[in-house]
Amino acid sequence: MELIPIIGLEMHAEMKSYTKVFSPALNSYNDISNANVNKMDMAFPGVLPRLNKECMEKALEMAMILNCEIPSEFIFDRKNYYYPDLPKGYQITQSTRPIGINGYINIDVAGKEKKVLIHDIHLEEDSASLDHYSYSSLIDYNRAGVPLLETVTEPCLNSKEEAVAFLDAMKNIFRYTDISDADTKKGQIRCDVNVSIMKKGSNVLGTKVEVKNVNNINNIMNTIDYEIERQTKLILEGKEEEILQETRRYDEATNTTITMRTKADAVDYKYFVEPNIPPFKITNELKEEIKKRIPILPNEKKIKYINNGLTSNEANIIIKNKDLSEYFDKLIELNTDIKLSANWVINQITDYINRENINVRNLYITPDKLKFIIDSVSNKKINNNQAKTLFETSLKNKKDPKILIKELGMEQINNEDELKNIIINILNNNLEQIKQYKKGKTNMFDYFVGQAMKETKGKANPLIVKEILTEELNKR
Repeated sequence: MELIPIIGLEMHAEMKSYTKVFSPALNSYNDISNANVNKMDMAFPGVLPRLNKECMEKALEMAMILNCEIPSEFIFDRKNYYYPDLPKGYQITQSTRPIGINGYINIDVAGKEKKVLIHDIHLEEDSASLDHYSYSSLIDYNRAGVPLLETVTEPCLNSKEEAVAFLDAMKNIFRYTDISDADTKKGQIRCDVNVSIMKKGSNVLGTKVEVKNVNNINNIMNTIDYEIERQTKLILEGKEEEILQETRRYDEATNTTITMRTKADAVDYKYFVEPNIPPFKITNELKEEIKKRIPILPNEKKIKYINNGLTSNEANIIIKNKDLSEYFDKLIELNTDIKLSANWVINQITDYINRENINVRNLYITPDKLKFIIDSVSNKKINNNQAKTLFETSLKNKKDPKILIKELGMEQINNEDELKNIIINILNNNLEQIKQYKKGKTNMFDYFVGQAMKETKGKANPLIVKEILTEELNKR
């Protein structure tokens, strides 16, 4: 019996905005508990929500990027359930009419295109967070009311690799559009993972199991692996009825999932339209205005890079980091060779910023400084090893490469007459070595090259040296 894993994701991204989605409290990451809190976040009696227009427009932008059908008006619903981190006893979300439905996004999975279907995307408020201790739990309201954009896929993914590729693509879009920083270390991306097993040849999905709030890529992969293995084992043992529609959580200590509760259906949440937020009409003019704001997205950049000579792998590495991509774009705008630029950005630049844990925006070697180094190699003023030394020295001393190249005496000697005189002099002083070369001891050629480099303190252009040396040796 062949079994097919079926995976659906519910991706929650905390959005960037000055204030929270329904309150005037600051929407910013804060290590200090309960520092960004307003009475609305704590559900004081009589307080009313006020919609953040910036969040609404960013939600609409994302819906358009995901090729969704857009409703005629923006409305909210109440999702009713009690939990300690939900002070109102309900969450303001979208159910009746999400901001986008029936969308799709094409992603790259190991060089193959995969179309991921989007069930819906909707704007809602985040809950507070709980810190659990041995004998008590404390509530931090900093997260309460933070704008949350939830993207729900159809059950159309079949492996952890496809799930990760989708999440990576979404994170890149969030960062390129500035809708979210999508920083998993700060909890800005969380994912509910839905896994079921379907028998090949059947069109009936197996019982869906939801694993809540998985917070990083490794845990998501481990969750999918564990659930596929657990459910497959039960089916093969004839215990399919033991797979329940339930909510589970991922346990990092054991790399397993653990039952939390049986799954509530939508009717159990008693959804109804939020009475305190009036509908907001989505006009064609608004949609056109939002459409103009959408920047060049990662996939478009990838196609552009490939069309200009980069490999798919090179393009993927560069587009993965928005700031790195912008740095690379500036290099190209300066008419720097695209292949050489890609090589430097992917290797030296990426290695340095990762090693020093800094943003490329703060790198001392700006695109114009790097262009000088790259062009110096292209114009044969310096060789590759000298260029790397120049790069590292410039970063270490915070000194312009244009000044350093002279101070370090790096510029190559390209003058053929000057190099010819040096080589003739070397040959005249090494007559015995010339005889050995003529008798077939070809490694003497390298000896002569070495003498020329020694004489010029490494500044001689080795290609020109070899050309002149070959010519002069042939004359003798």
